[in-house]
Amino acid sequence: MIRWWIKLVRNLRILPRWVIIFIDLTFISFSVFLGFLLRFNFALNDLVLHEYQRGIIVYAICGLVAILATGSYKGIIRYTGLQDGARIFFMVVLNLSLVVGVNLFYASNKLPYAVPYSVVMISFLSSFLFLFNYRLLVKYIFSYYEDQMIKRSRVLILGAGQTGMITRHVVESSKRMRVMGFLEDDPNKIGKVLDGVRIYSAGNAELEQLLKDRSFDELVIASKDIEVERRNELVELCIQHRVRVRLIPPIDRWAKGELSINQIKEINIEDLLGREAIRLNRENVEHDLKGKRICITGAAGSIGRELAHQVIQHRPEAIIAIDQAESALYELERELVLAAPGIKLMICLADITNKERMEAIFMEQKPDVVYHAAAYKHVPMMESHPSEAVACNILGTKILADLSAKMGVKKFVMISTDKAVNPTNVMGCSKRIAEIYVQSLNNHKGAQPHRTSFVTTRFGNVLGSNGSVIPFFKKQIEAGGPVTVTHPEITRFFMTIPEACQLVLEAGTMGQGGEIYIFDMGKSMKILDLAKKMIWLSGLEPERDIEIHFTGLREGEKLYEELLTNRENTIPTHHKKILIARVQEYSYEEINRYIELFNDLINDRNELKMVALMKELVPEYKSNYSRYEILDTQRFSELN
Repeated sequence: MIRWWIKLVRNLRILPRWVIIFIDLTFISFSVFLGFLLRFNFALNDLVLHEYQRGIIVYAICGLVAILATGSYKGIIRYTGLQDGARIFFMVVLNLSLVVGVNLFYASNKLPYAVPYSVVMISFLSSFLFLFNYRLLVKYIFSYYEDQMIKRSRVLILGAGQTGMITRHVVESSKRMRVMGFLEDDPNKIGKVLDGVRIYSAGNAELEQLLKDRSFDELVIASKDIEVERRNELVELCIQHRVRVRLIPPIDRWAKGELSINQIKEINIEDLLGREAIRLNRENVEHDLKGKRICITGAAGSIGRELAHQVIQHRPEAIIAIDQAESALYELERELVLAAPGIKLMICLADITNKERMEAIFMEQKPDVVYHAAAYKHVPMMESHPSEAVACNILGTKILADLSAKMGVKKFVMISTDKAVNPTNVMGCSKRIAEIYVQSLNNHKGAQPHRTSFVTTRFGNVLGSNGSVIPFFKKQIEAGGPVTVTHPEITRFFMTIPEACQLVLEAGTMGQGGEIYIFDMGKSMKILDLAKKMIWLSGLEPERDIEIHFTGLREGEKLYEELLTNRENTIPTHHKKILIARVQEYSYEEINRYIELFNDLINDRNELKMVALMKELVPEYKSNYSRYEILDTQRFSELN
């Protein structure tokens, strides 16, 4: 019997409308019959005497007219709600009005009432109760079946406010999840019941005990005011208890102002590594960019693309996007055309090391501000091809900086890296030499006919950028592992792409020339911990489901990154997260002489000579896990 019932409910779909109309008319007819019984104290002879059959037929016909007129049959019974109840109420009111009209017609013809008024009132009340309650009963049966027979995730929602209630309705409408409780920090709400669901404390100790005592599958964070650190604490607790975590997007990103189940995404590692948003002086940035011609090199890369989107918000006259990646540059053009149709776009497919091409672009476009994001950044790849690092990162930067000074560019903002600090690889040293050249050019009045302000920004790894470790780990986890980490103690700083670009824009605004701005990036994170969190967030367990293998440090790789050398310190700015690095300065003549030597060595292709020259210019450059370590040994022997 039970199996038959389960099979029946499982196979049952939405009932045809004629079936609903038939059931409604049956209940209406029964209500009239019940009205006659109550009115005449169950005396059947009196019912026959007052022609109860005629009364039932009249009431049922009027009921059919009212049902068709109000459309009360159109609702899906298993989803009955308040709107369906209101529609049924209007239907029974119309039914009553029609029966009264029939009675008045009978009275005008001096005939007895078709339905006694006492029966009409009893039928009115009982029919509404029967029609609405049988729908609720069907809804309850289906709900009970889904709860008992269908596996649904048991969900907690953080936030018992309006957003939490909206989230609950969206979550339960999916039929895959069931809300079992709300979490709140507000002591006035804790312990109370909201729409039949209990509100629990969101405190760490209380939540941990709750997760131990009761089995929950998911936590949905619906609180819009939660701080990043607090959110991360909750996620850590959930990871420990194998509870998945989901986030709802900000209200301004809801599709057409409404939240949908597809927008409630599982939390990812980028959400955990993010910090509180940087608050920058938007007015100053807009003053520097509005109506200006902005040039972005490396525009199709991760940083360049986001820079272009942020610059557009400040209404420049034109954006000059330079990159040598044709497909990515085309995609950027499509994005910018849609984002800002009124702003001029100059898409330039070009290599920054091509001096003649760069000169032609600068002479034709006449940029006011240059954001220099083009660079080779992959450490092991540049260790294998040092001439390419020198050509792009050093000589390419010199070409752009010299053109900016020659053409009267107002601001030149170079994007550097924390790997330029105490470099252990070719890539980091090439960026440090580019920093040195840009700073020395700013300070050399003879090479600056138009007084361009040269500014440098220095920051760590960017989440989601090309070559980032996070997408690499994701692919390894999706493939079933193993996840490869170079060293158990290796650490890195992380920041988001929007944060990095905000820093670049702010540096361009506050910089007077010659500064190297660094960003307070908080604490560095172990890559091993990062890998483990990503595995947990995928619903798997490290070492049991996904193995972690250590491959050893790659050529030129550091165990940890720095933002300052031992000989450098900082100067605060008006923003507590942005500092100015005090660095060793070089004379323009000295650095320019070295770069001319690099230019000669590019054609020579003698990599050892090239790297030796880099080490001579940047004494703190010590190779690590690299074939160029031999140069450090030779230099040490010569000094002794």
